[in-house]
Amino acid sequence: MIDAQIEAEIRRLFFAEHWKVGTIVSELSLHPDVVKRVISAERFVRGNKIAAFPKVEPYKDFIRLTLEQHPRLRSTRLLEMIKERGYSGGVHCLRRYIGQIRPKPRPEVFFRLETLPGEQGQVDWAHFGKVTVGNTQRTLSCFVFVLAHSRAMFARFFFDQTLDNFLRGHTEAFAAIGGCPRSILYDNLKSVVIDRVGDHIRFNSRFLNLAGHYQFSPKPCAPYRGNEKGKVERQIHYLRYSFFEGRRFRSLSELNLDLAAWIDSVAHVRTLASDSLPVKERFAQEKPRLMALPQHPFTCDSAVAVVAKKTPYVRFDLNDYSIPHTHVGIPLTLIASETRVRIVDGLFPLCEHPRSYERARRIEAKEHFVALEAEKRRARELRGRHRLFDAIPSAHALLEAASVRGESISHFTLALLRLLEVCGKDALTLAIATATERGAISIASIEHVLEQQRRKEKRPVPLGPFALKDERASQLRTQSHALDAYDALSKDEF
Repeated sequence: MIDAQIEAEIRRLFFAEHWKVGTIVSELSLHPDVVKRVISAERFVRGNKIAAFPKVEPYKDFIRLTLEQHPRLRSTRLLEMIKERGYSGGVHCLRRYIGQIRPKPRPEVFFRLETLPGEQGQVDWAHFGKVTVGNTQRTLSCFVFVLAHSRAMFARFFFDQTLDNFLRGHTEAFAAIGGCPRSILYDNLKSVVIDRVGDHIRFNSRFLNLAGHYQFSPKPCAPYRGNEKGKVERQIHYLRYSFFEGRRFRSLSELNLDLAAWIDSVAHVRTLASDSLPVKERFAQEKPRLMALPQHPFTCDSAVAVVAKKTPYVRFDLNDYSIPHTHVGIPLTLIASETRVRIVDGLFPLCEHPRSYERARRIEAKEHFVALEAEKRRARELRGRHRLFDAIPSAHALLEAASVRGESISHFTLALLRLLEVCGKDALTLAIATATERGAISIASIEHVLEQQRRKEKRPVPLGPFALKDERASQLRTQSHALDAYDALSKDEF
């Protein structure tokens, strides 16, 4: 609402100064509807009498009939159609006429849908922007499942919207609510619908395996009819602005723990506008109506055929995972879960790694390279260089500068690895950056910077690992002797 003073100013400018509505809107920073309401603009609107357009007159019936059949047809297309029938006028008068007679779209009216307890669930993905995972950006998505009757929900954040995570979201949702509805409503996701022509639907085969395992009926919405799953759409909006907006988190697991606690303490405690019962009590009434779960959950892990061609690594999700070098060139199977990556040869497991969600990382097991290092004389140096680059990426530029100066790259790498073991990653990274900035490309300069850092921070002198030059010395065993005789000598009086 605006006060009486502004209303008086609007009337003065319009009736006394004869300003236009747009000028008043710009001058007073008001909405056009406010200005029109104050000046009672409807008094200046002419009636619904259609203006005369002599050149259009012979074609009015044709234009009206065509617009009734195709209400969104453009004026330029109608101009071409009536020109073929002898129209000699221009497009401007045709547009004015069409603007007066074009049928107004009718707002679609929907029935309120009420579902029986345990009858229907609704599922959809929600986008929540990008998050940084190590050296890369990942898309944060949330799988949302809602029971249509009680509005009880399950939600889980993932780093992508792959079919594996889509299936995993279902299995975790069913386990969390302790049952499964008889039917689940979906949008036309590729994880559900491979192809659709009218009512003829070709479902994703792995998704059908999930539906058969839990014995529910999948029901895709009609194309462009997202309102059919309005319950899950409203839950996504509620989750986005009541839970996620303004929230800080350090990891995906922490975010999912917070989400589960919020659903239990906030989302399931609220009451719906159509019922005075909280969602938790409505769900308690609906839960006995859900279908019982099978004895074993559905397996959601993905299996991919892989081959290591020249190096003992197989690639998955843009990361390299090590394998025994004896299996290079042999077809293998990589089985990926949400947290682990397993590589098998037929029915025989070869190795297992933690799954990385970064990009361009090498995930290695040391035992895979012991035999390879024995076969390859230069493998030790290359492995050390890889280990150095993985820990300190800035070492690339340092080794290149050392090579230009004529330094031995192998000795330089070994010296940096020793400093890495003694001083740690952070201290050596800072020392390399300082030495490079000064143009002092040598191990002595880096050691000098490290010593300056240690004295500045008043840390004790670091003791590195003690290595024996001859490995046979570590196998020697010595017999200890009692020292009582020596103690007695120290007590003798002379």
